[in-house]
Amino acid sequence: MPHDFRFDTAPFDCLTPAQRARVQEVASLVEFAHGAVILTPEVEAEFVYRLLQGHVQLVEDGDTVAVYGPHELFATRAVMAARSSGTMLAMDAVQAWRIPKATIQDLIRANAMFSAALFADLSERLSATAHGGKDREFLSLMMVRIADAFIRKPHFVDGRLDIVSVCRQLSEQGLTNTLVRDSERGRERIGMFTTTDLRDALLQPVPPHQLAVAKVAQFNLVTIASDAALYDALLVMIRHRVHRVLVQDGDAVLGVLSQLDLMGFVSNHSHLIALQVEQAGSIAELRAAALQMDGLIALLHSGGARIEVIAALVSELNSQIFARLWSFLAPADLVANSCLIVMGSEGRGEQILKTDQDNALLLRDGYDCAQLEQISIRFNQALLEFGYPSCPGNIMLTNPMWRQPLAEFKDTLRQWLYGDAVDASMQLAIFMDARSVAGDAGLLQQATTYLHGIATASDASLARFVAAIDQFSEPGGWWARLHVLREREEPAFDLKKLGTFPIVHGIRALALEHRLVEVNTSKRIRILVSQNHLAADLARDLVDALHFLMGLKLKHNLSQRQLQQPVDNLVRWSQFGTLERDLVKDSLAIIKRFKRHLRQHFKLDAL
Repeated sequence: MPHDFRFDTAPFDCLTPAQRARVQEVASLVEFAHGAVILTPEVEAEFVYRLLQGHVQLVEDGDTVAVYGPHELFATRAVMAARSSGTMLAMDAVQAWRIPKATIQDLIRANAMFSAALFADLSERLSATAHGGKDREFLSLMMVRIADAFIRKPHFVDGRLDIVSVCRQLSEQGLTNTLVRDSERGRERIGMFTTTDLRDALLQPVPPHQLAVAKVAQFNLVTIASDAALYDALLVMIRHRVHRVLVQDGDAVLGVLSQLDLMGFVSNHSHLIALQVEQAGSIAELRAAALQMDGLIALLHSGGARIEVIAALVSELNSQIFARLWSFLAPADLVANSCLIVMGSEGRGEQILKTDQDNALLLRDGYDCAQLEQISIRFNQALLEFGYPSCPGNIMLTNPMWRQPLAEFKDTLRQWLYGDAVDASMQLAIFMDARSVAGDAGLLQQATTYLHGIATASDASLARFVAAIDQFSEPGGWWARLHVLREREEPAFDLKKLGTFPIVHGIRALALEHRLVEVNTSKRIRILVSQNHLAADLARDLVDALHFLMGLKLKHNLSQRQLQQPVDNLVRWSQFGTLERDLVKDSLAIIKRFKRHLRQHFKLDAL
C-alpha cells in the first residue's frame, strides 16, 4: 500500500512503532462515489474509516446528525457496537483508509491512550483531549483524594491542661497547633488551639499557667471527609475563611489539612486572592484582588484542571468579591433589609471568565433607602472597574426592575410567567438561576417559593417557557451548513446559543416543573435523576456535553484574550482539532436527543 498513512494526528499519534507498522500493513485505500451508501444499521460494521478527501454524513431517522470531513474517523462507534446507529452516506467523491475491526480492537487492548481517545465515553475522551497525556494529569492534583494527600497526624491534648504546658509540648514537637479533647455536659468535643489563640490567652486576667486550654481553644471546627477531593477542601477553606480543616473518616479523626499543606498540592494563587478579598480595606484593594482572577483561571486551565473545578472555584471567589464590595457601599440597614443576588451563568456557578453582569436586589416590603439608586450605580460601576462588563440587557441594580420590594417583584414574576411580552421567558429564565451573595437570603427563598407555586399550576406556561430551547436553532440544522463545498464563507458555531443554552434551559425548565431550588445545571441534573424525572444515561451525556462545551468556550476565550481580540462565542469549524470535532458532533447529537425528549415531555408540538 502507499506509505502516506499519517500518524501525526490523534488518535494514531500515540501508537508505538510496532503498532504503527501493524496499521500500515492492514490498512487499505478505498473510494466511494457521491451518494454511495457506506454503512447501514442492517449490516455488521467491520471497518473503521479515516477520510482522506470528501465528506460523509450520518443520517438517523431522516435527519443528518453528523458530518465527517478530511482526516476524521468515522464508524468507530459502529465497530464497537457491531452496528451503526444510522446510515452513512458519501456526500461527494470519498477517498479513505479502511482499518479492520480486529486491528482496532487489538490497539484498544494494548494502548490505553489510543482507547481513551477513540472509544471512551464523552467524559473520558474529554479528559484525554484536555490533558493530552498522563503527565499533565499528575501536574494538576485537584482531583486527588484528601486521604491520598499529606495530612498532618493529629496531636491531642486534654482540655484541662494549662496553656504553659500545652505550649511546652508544641515547642518540643515543633508544632504550631494542637487538637483539644474536652467534655461539655458529658459529651466529648474536639477543638483546636493555635498560636493565634495563645495571643488571646495572654490577654485573659487568669495567668497562663492556671488557664485551661479548653477556655481559649476553638471548638467550631470545619470538617471534611477523607474521601473528598482536594478541590473540595479548597472550596471549604475559601467558603468558611479558615486555614485548617479537620479530616475525618466517619467519626474517626485522621488529622488536620492546613492551607500551607494544600498549597503543596494545588496552586496557592486562589487562596491568596481569597485572603486579599477578606483583608481588603478599600474598594481599590478589592479591585486589585478581582483583577487577578483571569490569571488564576489561565493558570488552572494550563495545569489541566477540570472545567467544573475551575467554575466552582471562580464562583466562590466572585461571590466573596461581590459581598465584600456590597459591604463597602451599602449601609448596615440596607444589607439587613435586602438580598443581593447574582443570576444567569454567574448564579449557576458556570461563568468562568468575566462576561456581563447579571445582578439584582430584593428589598424587604416596607423598607425604604433614600440613597438606593446612587448606591446601585456605584456598585455596578465598581464591578465594571473590576473587569465585569455591563450587561447589554441592563440586568443590573441600576435598572429599577431589578431592585424591587418583594411584593412588587412577585407581581413581576407573574407577568413574566403569564404575560405575552417578547422577552418575558428570558427574564424569567435569568431569575431562575438566582443565587444570594449578601443580605437576607430568605427574601430570595420567598420569591422562588412563590414562583414555584404559580408555575406548576399551568402546563401551558411551562410549555411556553421551555419552547425557548429552539430560540437559537438555525433553519435546516447547523450540520447542513457544514458542507461548505459550494459556500465561500465557512459557517461559525455559536458555543452558547447552539451548544450550552439548550442544555441549560431545558434542565432549567424541568427544575421549574419539579420545584427544584438548586440552580447549578449539573446538580439539577443529578437531582432530576434521583427523583426519576430524567433517565440516567441521558443525564450523564448531558453533563459530559455541557462540561466539554464549557471547556471549549474557555479555551477559545483565553486564546482571544491572549491575541487581544474581543471575546465571543463564535468558533469556526477549522479551528477545532480532530478530537474536538468528534466531541462537538457527539455533543450536538446529545442536545438533539434532549430536545426531542423535552418536546415529547412538554407536548411542544401542540403549541
